[in-house]
Amino acid sequence: MSEHSYLHGFSPTEQNRLREQAHLLEPHVYQHVPFHDHRKILEVGCGVGAQTEILLRRYPKAHITGIDLNERQLEAARAHLESLTWARGRWELHQMSADDMRFPAHSFDGAFLCWILEHVPSPARVLAEVRRMLRPGGDVMVTEVMNSSFFLDPYSPNVWKYWMAFNDFQHDQAGDPFVGAKLGNLLSAVGFRHVHTRARTLHYDNRHPEKRREIIAYWTDLLLSGADALISAGRVDQPTVDAVVRELKAVAGDPNAVFFYSFMQAHARAES
Repeated sequence: MSEHSYLHGFSPTEQNRLREQAHLLEPHVYQHVPFHDHRKILEVGCGVGAQTEILLRRYPKAHITGIDLNERQLEAARAHLESLTWARGRWELHQMSADDMRFPAHSFDGAFLCWILEHVPSPARVLAEVRRMLRPGGDVMVTEVMNSSFFLDPYSPNVWKYWMAFNDFQHDQAGDPFVGAKLGNLLSAVGFRHVHTRARTLHYDNRHPEKRREIIAYWTDLLLSGADALISAGRVDQPTVDAVVRELKAVAGDPNAVFFYSFMQAHARAES
């Protein structure tokens, strides 16, 4: 994945955002992850190691093998994970393409993919390679975006304009901002069995003002992380970005604001 094609970039600010995102969404992402008895877990697209840290903490029996294509992300992940003295000896990282992994077949008990398939040109090829890596009976857990679900009130026209440009850019770079809804088909097509999917919804209104404030602040950072790339590509201009900032600030200050977003999760099993 090149810096040109990855909307968010690889700056230290973006790397910190990814760590903050992982911890904010941890209760939602990990509620149904079945790795409590797994010993060898493959993390595809480990990035800066934000999810790796959570996997190590939540599943103390497990050794985590993370792969990522970008060396800058892996350098940040190594520096972060090396600071976790309690996790020493329980992880390893490799620079590797997710659609051509250099491990023996059936090397892992479980595989974890989170916010990665949206960025790859062939999700099916990646999932087929994951299936090859899993032993018979091994579990895969996939968490992915479904960006058409986003809703914000009060109505914010520049946010919507920006959001469409955000998703169009990802689509035109051979990503898929709607891949979450397709996980069931994708996993079944490459031979996984016992495929189960569920929508995980973040819905905050004036019944949950603190959580609403937190998620709008997070979403503001998420949106603006793509601003430089979108401006550079001619998808939006600076006045639109400035208007997005004003609208999001107004929504954050509205006592009747509503935030809604659903992402998708899938669990499946590799059978012999």
